[in-house]
Amino acid sequence: MTVQNLVASDHSVEISGLEKRFHRQQNGEMSLAVADVSFTVPRNSFFTLLGPSGCGKTTTLRCLAGLETADRGEISMNGQSVFSAAARRDVSPEDRPIAMVPQSYGIWPHMKVFDNAAFPLRYGRTTYPRAEIKRRVLAMLDQVGLSEYADRWSTQLSGGQQQRLALARALLCEPEVLLLDEPLSNLDAKLRSQLRAELRSFQQKFGVTTIYVTHDQGEALAMSDTIMVMNRGRIEQIGSPSEIYDSPASRFVADFVGSANLIPGLVEGAARSSDRVVDAKTAIGVVRCERFATPPAPPTAGQELSVCIRPEHIHVATGTPRTTGPNRFTARITTTEYLGDRQEVVVTVGDVVLRAHADAHLGARPGDEVTVVLDPAWTVALWS
Repeated sequence: MTVQNLVASDHSVEISGLEKRFHRQQNGEMSLAVADVSFTVPRNSFFTLLGPSGCGKTTTLRCLAGLETADRGEISMNGQSVFSAAARRDVSPEDRPIAMVPQSYGIWPHMKVFDNAAFPLRYGRTTYPRAEIKRRVLAMLDQVGLSEYADRWSTQLSGGQQQRLALARALLCEPEVLLLDEPLSNLDAKLRSQLRAELRSFQQKFGVTTIYVTHDQGEALAMSDTIMVMNRGRIEQIGSPSEIYDSPASRFVADFVGSANLIPGLVEGAARSSDRVVDAKTAIGVVRCERFATPPAPPTAGQELSVCIRPEHIHVATGTPRTTGPNRFTARITTTEYLGDRQEVVVTVGDVVLRAHADAHLGARPGDEVTVVLDPAWTVALWS
């Protein structure tokens, strides 16, 4: 089946109302893996699906690739419909304008590096004469730093080199959308850090729209233009890395992405929807929050919320503070860890435990009394 022409779009991918269920053989029940997922991916961008195992991110990617058939929803690529449950349209994977790098890379051990890379040019959507294949493959291998390995067996490559080979083969397909399913998860931490920078560089160099699946928050923050955080088959938040980290929309996002102190509380006093400050009554006292998503309705006095503050936005000081202001509390140090550029300290304010990043030369030890200041500008009120 061929793709259906639609109106021109500024997005490489558009998904609307996607839903996928799986049948559990053990008890015969249906499990909802993806629930009413809708999002768009701008052209030439790096878009990441982030979430824990079982959140639906890989199922969403497989539906995009045509490897799973959704039960409901619509999928379009570059303005062309490739899936519609209502219209009973389901374009086969080989006819979708994609290339995919799986978690295991899919490198064939019985082929040499050149033949692995050349495979889509010999048997893909568009085939080429032998001379043109050689030119294209050698040029691509050169761009990913593998030209000198062209005549080696693929099993002689390191993990990082195999990852580059898988990427080269995918790019030789000249896809409109590149799908990457946790391609760095099998590598050690140092190599992952190096290759995520290379992946981002390749994506920008070739200008291909990329959809990347990972459970690693560091990868998502470092590589993405846009992150979509998923949980239990649903979208928790879509935004830039800084929006996801600095202004989480829910307790789940705050806790899953980075390290966060979460303090239950109640709204103190009525607030208007136009107000940009929320005062929360908590177990440590009244906390001022100058950062929050627009609530569905104006907050009311006594409404439940959570206060989120990242460790790096808590200032720890010894002695009596020279100035006054909101969010200042007396605390006691429980533990300290010296990490060279900072100390990571755990303090208690009453019965509430907080983690903070303190100055590397903070002159305080466990048991000492200190003052902690939660920066109001980076203190977030969460409604869900």
